[in-house]
Amino acid sequence: MLQLESAKFSFLFCLGICILICSVIYFNAKNSEAPRALNRSISCQSLPATCQGLPSSSPSTRWERTACRDFSYSEDALNCSWMQTELHFIMEPLSQEEEDYPLAFIITIHKEFEMFVRLLRAIYVPQNIYCIHVDAKAPKDYKDSVRKLAGCFPNVFLASISEKVAYAGFSRLKADINCMQDLARSPVKWRKVINLCGQDFPIMSNLELIRYMQEAEWRDRNMTPGIKQPKSMQHRTQIQHVEINGVYVAPRKRRKNLPPHNLQIYFGTAYYALTRAFVDYVLNSSVAKDLLEWSKDTYSPDEHYWVTLNHVIDAPGSNIEGEWEGNIRAIKWKDQEGTAHQGCKGHYVRDICIYAVEDLPWIIEKNSMFANKFESTSFPEALDCLEQLHRYKVLQQAMVPIKPSWQLATEVNISSVTVAG
Repeated sequence: MLQLESAKFSFLFCLGICILICSVIYFNAKNSEAPRALNRSISCQSLPATCQGLPSSSPSTRWERTACRDFSYSEDALNCSWMQTELHFIMEPLSQEEEDYPLAFIITIHKEFEMFVRLLRAIYVPQNIYCIHVDAKAPKDYKDSVRKLAGCFPNVFLASISEKVAYAGFSRLKADINCMQDLARSPVKWRKVINLCGQDFPIMSNLELIRYMQEAEWRDRNMTPGIKQPKSMQHRTQIQHVEINGVYVAPRKRRKNLPPHNLQIYFGTAYYALTRAFVDYVLNSSVAKDLLEWSKDTYSPDEHYWVTLNHVIDAPGSNIEGEWEGNIRAIKWKDQEGTAHQGCKGHYVRDICIYAVEDLPWIIEKNSMFANKFESTSFPEALDCLEQLHRYKVLQQAMVPIKPSWQLATEVNISSVTVAG
């Protein structure tokens, strides 16, 4: 009898433990269904003392970040309204002037989802349109994250054709062309298109961008800084090159034919601001198509294609006499130390400076449209400071009431923070 009672007690005890474990699993699963896009893996701290430019109302206050969370998420269903608020996107036009001059953006990315989110929210306004080209080689979870975020905005979309992008390869140029084809079919009446990569960040606000591009020098012109191809760069287009598995570009021992239509080849930046009429010319003219075909086996064709076409007299908005004009990018090149700048305070990658916070005064003084390059992992303070400065300027220029969710930082009393701590 005692053995029976003992067995019954053991059974009931085990049953109770099982019920408890199942209950814990159930409630954890239930809670995981709620949106959890933002985990607090980035601490909410005051901006570094080296951040310059954010005014304080008194010496007893400091700026505390409100946009200080991780940007990763894994849930299948998103509450987009919640995401727009939590990620501090500006969901209204900030002025009639901006609403009347919509822009198109092409953004090519392959890594650092957080960096992409911060770039997109810095340049996002509802009247613009944004084509996102994700490298076909990018991991599936990265592509899924970008696709889910883009799905929360009616004017953000992924390119219909994705390339395996190789550094300095034709695939990089083709990525822009793919987005241009998509943008040309868009009902949004965008005026000019600007291309970006995932390591760019804006210096000018959206209002400053459209005012700059409507100045007399640029109102009806394309911006493609560059010069006639110097001898030191002629090997790029005189020798055939081939992309290897979408990873790198290698030269071949074959010389190329002369450029089509007797074109003079130019060399310049891969970055641009182009009129819509010029984009139509790129997509439809025989000159542009033939140059694109000829450029397939060249090295870094995006550094000659746009600037060469912009020197064709028949191209809409062409700048026949143009050279390095156009303040498109603030870039610290290693070979320009001592002339254009006094060194990189971060570190160089492919002879381009990855900015540290100490580089910001130089960037701000140049007041280019955008700056390149940033890494949110290597030098996070540089991006933190510039992001706050940019959003502060954007909101100061706004002609509509400011919503609290648009703020990336708030000014707090130091004494109250100390007491609370």
